[in-house]
Amino acid sequence: MLVTPDAVLWVAGVDEAGRGPLAGPVSAAAVILDPTRPISGLDDSKKLTPARRDAFDLEIRERALAWSIAWASAEEIDRINILQASMLAMQRAVAALTVQPTRVLVDGNRCPDVGCEAEAIVGGDGLVPSIGAASILAKVARDRLMCELDRTFPGYGFAGHKGYPTRTHIEALRRLGPCPEHRRSFGPVRALIEVAG
Repeated sequence: MLVTPDAVLWVAGVDEAGRGPLAGPVSAAAVILDPTRPISGLDDSKKLTPARRDAFDLEIRERALAWSIAWASAEEIDRINILQASMLAMQRAVAALTVQPTRVLVDGNRCPDVGCEAEAIVGGDGLVPSIGAASILAKVARDRLMCELDRTFPGYGFAGHKGYPTRTHIEALRRLGPCPEHRRSFGPVRALIEVAG
């Protein structure tokens, strides 16, 4: 039987990175893997070394049927909250795919509205290869952006802690005050603003 293109079921894996940091955007990626070009060893990005993530990042971009990365800014996070901003970034990632999926698998326990069937899978980045691939693209893209922000806003150590609330970051925040990329709705940043104000 001849399979017509619109009879093919494309499944996209979706994940985000950067919900916990005090600074920078949240990133999200969507990946449709090519079943004829499998990538072995995909896993939750947090379980991989930076070197392995970088290697997978290249392989995914080269072999996937379609992939995209999208963002929600620190300003959007402050305006609509981190959960809604994560959902927004994931929606944008799915919408930006050059091949529109018929089904979307999302890491976690909630799905964004993506205009097709969607399923949330807790721990999906370690269970579903396409979600693992999305987690890697989102993490690598965000880490690279935080290294760029480190050059734009020196002194905070963004290249090292990537915006997470480490002791070094909190000390720099106290010393320098927040920069435009800090999430003012997050407790430690808000507390410093209130003390300064």
